[in-house]
Amino acid sequence: MKPGKVYIVGAGPGDISLLTVKGLKCLQKAEVVVYDFHLNAQVLNYISGDAEFIYAGKRGGQHTMTQDEINRTLVEKAKEGKMICRLKGGDPFVFGRGGEEAETLAGEGIEFEIVPGVSSAIAAPAYAGIPLTHRLYSSSLAIVPGYEDADKKESSIDWAKLATGVGTIVFLMTVKNISVVRQKLIENGRSPETPVAVIRWGTRADQTTIVGNLDNIPSLVQENHIKPPAVMVVGDVVKLRDKLKWFENKPLFGQRILITREHSSGFEQLEEMGAEIIEFHTLKIVPPEDWTEMDKAIDKIASYNWLILTSANGVKFFFRRLFERGTDIRDLKGVKICAVGSKTAAAISNYGIKVDLVPEEFNAEGLIRAIEQKSRRAEERNEKTSELLNCCASALKGVKFLLARAEVGREILPEKIRELGGEIDVVTAYRAVKPDLHGKRIKRFLKEGKITIATFTSAATFNNFMDIAGEDADGLLKDVAIAVIGPVTARAVEKAGLKVGIMPREATIEAMVNEIIQWATGK
Repeated sequence: MKPGKVYIVGAGPGDISLLTVKGLKCLQKAEVVVYDFHLNAQVLNYISGDAEFIYAGKRGGQHTMTQDEINRTLVEKAKEGKMICRLKGGDPFVFGRGGEEAETLAGEGIEFEIVPGVSSAIAAPAYAGIPLTHRLYSSSLAIVPGYEDADKKESSIDWAKLATGVGTIVFLMTVKNISVVRQKLIENGRSPETPVAVIRWGTRADQTTIVGNLDNIPSLVQENHIKPPAVMVVGDVVKLRDKLKWFENKPLFGQRILITREHSSGFEQLEEMGAEIIEFHTLKIVPPEDWTEMDKAIDKIASYNWLILTSANGVKFFFRRLFERGTDIRDLKGVKICAVGSKTAAAISNYGIKVDLVPEEFNAEGLIRAIEQKSRRAEERNEKTSELLNCCASALKGVKFLLARAEVGREILPEKIRELGGEIDVVTAYRAVKPDLHGKRIKRFLKEGKITIATFTSAATFNNFMDIAGEDADGLLKDVAIAVIGPVTARAVEKAGLKVGIMPREATIEAMVNEIIQWATGK
């Protein structure tokens, strides 16, 4: 068997957007992923669901796997012919032991590549507003491990040269040893008044930065309960923080927002304003189990007066099947198109099709009112019966509708159309199913208070979340602001004994985002 290949990938310091393009490509094609604790778990969402996940641990000295076991796993999987991604926080060659893993692979004759990542040594200070070099403050930089026992006889650190020979010193993994580090620097000539910053969880929503000097930084760390992981910056460049800090000044800094729908597009503005998006998809969009009813409708598409599409997913699956059946857009000539929601309308427009109606209210009741109003206007203009709607001012007699929607939907619209004399075929364009996943990680985030807002765009996203979270689901959400779209979703939340804190008047992602911003900023 031809040996596989190992990509040793740096996942960056925490902010998901700092993952490199090449790192992302490696993740997407990996068959096996061996990953550490100190990386943003959202990175794992980019991995194929068929890939094998192997958790290596490496948290604060407590390792699920020893380094030898990790090395052995990489070799064994490669010899099985697998494509492997060894995913490490920060950069694999900056105190990440990536060199040791590469040596092992080279010794076994296994092909590998190194994909550099953004090191926390650089990123955390940058997000805290501290440039590591500056023409007026420092022109030299050293990055040093802070966990080494500085009292040991054969230290690899030359403290005499380091203390006064480098303008900026960045210490990684130094919190537990900070008193010793401070003492060694002062003993070897660094002024006790030298500015110092300690940044915990740099680049993330819970980034915490404290500033002091060499003399008082150990006590400040203790007073502020700073624990690993953290980066320590020593040098005059720390003075620039007050002027240059930008990340912590963002209006939504500190907000962690849970997204439970499969596609998180539309929430980008929240990230731009400083929030961190946590994706935990409680719905998976899949094709219908049986296309029979959809195919029958497509085969007689020209017989309908109206085609109603209720979501961008419905648009995607409807047109995909339309084309698969050998039909094309020209067969829709004469069929009026109704889009429920601006996003649905935009998705339809991408196919070069004009949308005839977008109701102001994005629900069944609003759609009925919009159709009735359009019907009245049509009658007032004496339009021919073959045009638009053949009806009186209060009925839809003889008008044929095709509604392509999710497998499970509200029956208000079909029932009302039939009540008014219209004919309607309801076909399944797609199904929203509960994905096969566990909620261990998301439950830990909620228990630790790391999520401030949870969003639910449908009753299904909420109910599936409650099923996945298990018995204590309501307790996990009781201190979290719950944002929903639509009264049906709100009722599902309230039925579970929870309170809805954010609900936009308009049932769109954009409206929800605006409401979240207003809630979080008070503006």
